[in-house]
Amino acid sequence: MRKFPSLKPGIWGAVIGAAAISVVGFSSLGWTLGSTAERMAKERAQTAVVDVLAPICVEKFQHQTDAATKLIEFKKVSSWDRRSFIEKGGWATMAGTDAPNSAVVSACAERLGSAL
Repeated sequence: MRKFPSLKPGIWGAVIGAAAISVVGFSSLGWTLGSTAERMAKERAQTAVVDVLAPICVEKFQHQTDAATKLIEFKKVSSWDRRSFIEKGGWATMAGTDAPNSAVVSACAERLGSAL
């Protein structure tokens, strides 16, 4: 005679239930792995830094002594070369850094281009 006849179906029910809640949790409830959460946090931090530094780059560009002349030069440069124009001008290089952040350069060029 078997002692626990309902033990096997109970174990299978627990396994299937755990798999089902995992699928639902990761697909619909927004669960993420630690590595995914870390990657998302880094992306958001980078976006926040760019959102703060891009206006500073635009301000640096607009407050130089020959801003009008540089703006005319900027307009003449093709859209592909605007990033290098800003990099060479040094407006995207922030204090304490040796080189400009490429995302800041792109955002600065976009903002200056949209202001035209």
